[in-house]
Order: sequence, then structure tokens, then C-alpha cells
Amino acid sequence: MKTVPTLEFEEALAARGHRYIVGVDEVGRGPWAGPVVACAVRLCGPAPAGLNDSKKLTAKRREALVPLLEQVAEIGYGEASVEEIDEINIRQATHLAMRRAIDALPQVPDYLLIDGHDLPRGLPCPAQTIIQGDGKCLSIAAASVLAKTRRDWGMVALAQQYPGYGWEKNAGYGTAAHRAGLQSLGVTPHHRRSFKPIHNMLGS
Repeated sequence: MKTVPTLEFEEALAARGHRYIVGVDEVGRGPWAGPVVACAVRLCGPAPAGLNDSKKLTAKRREALVPLLEQVAEIGYGEASVEEIDEINIRQATHLAMRRAIDALPQVPDYLLIDGHDLPRGLPCPAQTIIQGDGKCLSIAAASVLAKTRRDWGMVALAQQYPGYGWEKNAGYGTAAHRAGLQSLGVTPHHRRSFKPIHNMLGS
């Protein structure tokens, strides 16, 4: 049975008196290169048709949803750089990006719905995690689409500066093309040196 995200979580919170309810998601934990990007979204109007977990949508569909979401949502973005990932580890960098996305909203939320099972510290309000929330909760699904699209666009831009790694297609993940680029061209400033494949290359 195919499931789609709904407003069930948001409506339950609204019934308890919460007014500024925000979904949060991130993308970019696993790649060998590039930042981790988070997005925080408050839906202020009806969600666009077809909104779903970003992994279940094509790049073309995700990109088409961006301007539609911008019309019906308040949006905050946050990033953690490669340097921050290497310094504080990917888990803490992901939490940092999420806090930055929340801080970028036009006002402080009064409740957060966060994808996954790992609740960041230092949040400005009560929050709960939802495992596979991007496929269950519309606010989180919106955040997943926007974070994924922004990061993908950023990696396309980096690919123009550092061609040969396939970032315009693999978004920095460890594909065969990316591995071949590393072997022939070496490590760039945008590679995560704390990640084992990159660390091993630098140590050899």
C-alpha cells in the first residue's frame, strides 16, 4: 500500500494549541564532498499536489515543487561546511545545519517536527522526531524537497569549478565516477577529509 505524507502531525499539534509548527529535514550526511544542508518549513497554505519524500520524486519534479512551496510556506535554510563537518563530525554538523535553518525562519517556532530519530540539542522550542518523517509528514516532506534541491544545485555549481568528479550527477556521493575522479585528479578543498575514503587517500 502506497503511503503519502499528510497533515496528521501538524493538525494534532494545532489542536493542542500550537500555532507555529515547523518541519525540519536535512540532506547530505553520506556524500564524500560538499556541505550538509538543512531546511525548516512552516506550511501556511495548502501543500502542492504530489509533495512527497524527496527520494521518491524525480529531480525535475522536485525542482517544479520549489516555486510552489515558496508561495505557501515560510522557509529557512541552514548549512554546515566541509570544514565544520571535519571539525565536529557529521552528526554534530547536521544538527548545526538544522539549528541554522530554524534560526533563519521569520519567527521562532513553537513546535518542531524533525525527520529521523536523533533530536538535536539547543532547539528553541519543544520538538519531536519522526522516523521516515519525510514520507509521513507534509511539513517534513517540504523540507526534504527544498533541502535536496538546494544542495543539488550547489553541487552542480561546484562541479563547474571542479570538473571530473561527476558532482553534477552524484551530488558528491561515492559513485564510481567520483572515485575515478579522485584517483586521477586528487582531493579538492570540498572533500570531507574526516570521511574514511578521503582520509585513506590522503594518508597513502
